[in-house]
Amino acid sequence: MIEKKPFGTTGHLSSRTLFGAAALGTVTQDTADETFEVLKKYDVNHIDVAASYGNGEAEKRLAPWLAKHRDEFFLATKTGDRTYEGAKKEVHSSLERMKVDSVDLIQLHNLVDPDEWETAMGAGGALEALIEARDEGLVKHIGVTGHGFTVARMHLQSIERFEFSSVLLPYNWLLYQDAEYAESFDRLVAACRERKIAVQTIKSIARMPWPGDRTRSCWYKPLEEQEEIHTAVSWVLGKPDLFLNTVGDVNVLPLVLEAASNTGERPTDDEMRRLAEETEMETIFSGVKALSHA
Repeated sequence: MIEKKPFGTTGHLSSRTLFGAAALGTVTQDTADETFEVLKKYDVNHIDVAASYGNGEAEKRLAPWLAKHRDEFFLATKTGDRTYEGAKKEVHSSLERMKVDSVDLIQLHNLVDPDEWETAMGAGGALEALIEARDEGLVKHIGVTGHGFTVARMHLQSIERFEFSSVLLPYNWLLYQDAEYAESFDRLVAACRERKIAVQTIKSIARMPWPGDRTRSCWYKPLEEQEEIHTAVSWVLGKPDLFLNTVGDVNVLPLVLEAASNTGERPTDDEMRRLAEETEMETIFSGVKALSHA
């Protein structure tokens, strides 16, 4: 069984491995229903989706399951709009697609660009719409997410401006080998620990950019062997402050959940370096050193 921990100050005990519902953006409803049975098997009780996943299709795939099991899940979604009017509209559209009255967490999606940050966080920006939605009971908590090399620094800036309940950002061994990213990531985690802000991580099993045609629905090429995934997942979950979002492919999902339910001691740097070398791991983000240059 996957460990559960308090998700920041929300009052919810979330499974430390959260279901990244981006994986539902391109599947049929039958496949989505089968995926929910996998979540039930591993007692995953936290779903993370976004308005943009599959142009709203991922949220639609959740609706039949939520109609029967809404109270069993902490439900999070995201808006990528930066303006008050746009974010307000997107929140209501998400609720309509999922056929729910409210969500537990609404997040500003991929807020890393400085100009977009100023728009979203300023007067007439998306944050005002999310605060209004919280005041109206449409959402309970507000978070912020991001990708890329500068995300930890931007999240530090965000939590200084507003009392977010959660942050989300990439974290894996290869990315952490960049000293600048590691330093900003550690500062962010320390600040979140002090303020009781939940820290969600993504891209735990990212192997490399796709070298050719994609054979999985994720935009990066993931690790695919159980032993490799177990090592990568154990490394992330070996840091007790963190939650881990799964993977953007429903076929790889069971491997991640199996790994998360059986983590042991955190792998050493030597073990992680061996994994990276054997799988020819490369960073999926620009501006970060590859292993051979670390």
